Amino acid sequence: MNDYVKSDLNRYYGKYDFMTFLKAIFTNRTFRFLYILRMYQNSGGVLKLTALALWWINRTRKRIQISRKTKIGYGLYIAHDGPVIINSTAKIGNNCNLSQFTTIGSNEGHAATIGDNTYIGPNVCIVEDVKIGNNVTIGAGSVVTKDIPDNATAAGNYAKVINYNNPGRYIQNKWEIK
Repeated sequence: MNDYVKSDLNRYYGKYDFMTFLKAIFTNRTFRFLYILRMYQNSGGVLKLTALALWWINRTRKRIQISRKTKIGYGLYIAHDGPVIINSTAKIGNNCNLSQFTTIGSNEGHAATIGDNTYIGPNVCIVEDVKIGNNVTIGAGSVVTKDIPDNATAAGNYAKVINYNNPGRYIQNKWEIK
């Protein structure tokens, strides 16, 4: 297992031993999707070809649409099996939570850059080339069209910073980069 897979496994289960990995592969569709994505992005040769084949088989469900080109840091957590749609130009930092019905998109170029330890609530839409800082919480149903600074909690349509009290508190089992 590489560190990306371990970090994702740690975010889901709080540990990353082999038995937990087997449990996750056989029982958790979202982790299985992330494993195939990580295998494709971080391996070569036959393993990469195997991952590509599994990728195309797994894509038929369309519950999670993340391009193989999307840059994703350590410890991604996708809640409730999606659905999640992420543009291929988006950049996602370490230890990020994506809740169900999250969309990160762009019509005119680059999609968002999301910092580390960020929680994105259900039904959030992040539009265009915005920068979301580290330790940020974005409330449910928000539409993000402007940058959000570090250590902020933002909510609303259009999202505005509502406070700086305890942001990122929903990030559990953080992966510490060695």
